[in-house]
Parts: sequence; C-alpha cells; structure tokens
Amino acid sequence: MARILLVEDNEMNRDMLRRRLQKRGHVVVEAVDGVGALAKARSDTPDLILMDMDLPEIDGWEATRRLKADEATRHIP
Repeated sequence: MARILLVEDNEMNRDMLRRRLQKRGHVVVEAVDGVGALAKARSDTPDLILMDMDLPEIDGWEATRRLKADEATRHIP
C-alpha cells in the first residue's frame, strides 16, 4: 500500500485520519506543521501528502509551494 504523509495540527483529526488510512493498509507518517512536513517529505519519501492548509509555523499553502519547487519532492501528489 501507499506511504502517506499526513500533515494536520489538530490531534483529533490526525488520529481519525491515521486510523482510517492504516485500517486500509497504508503506512502513515505524520507532521503537525509546515516545517515538519517539509522535513518528513524529504526524509520519508511518501507516495502521497495530505496537507492541512491552516498550519502553524509555515501554512500548508507555503509548504506546498516549497515542496513543488524542490526537485526531490515535486513529483509527490
């Protein structure tokens, strides 16, 4: 199954999504803010990123712009 980076600062939402994805056989890697998302995307090479757009530190919009500008992560949907 897919390795999914779940970026969500709300613990309840993150827990619910993680459990649903894992129940379907996916491996879930988590980040709670945009800074963590950038680091995890580079280190864990996910197949997919589910990004909350309203995040602390760097919001999801900026984190996504940076991921798409980076040659190493731009291919990740």
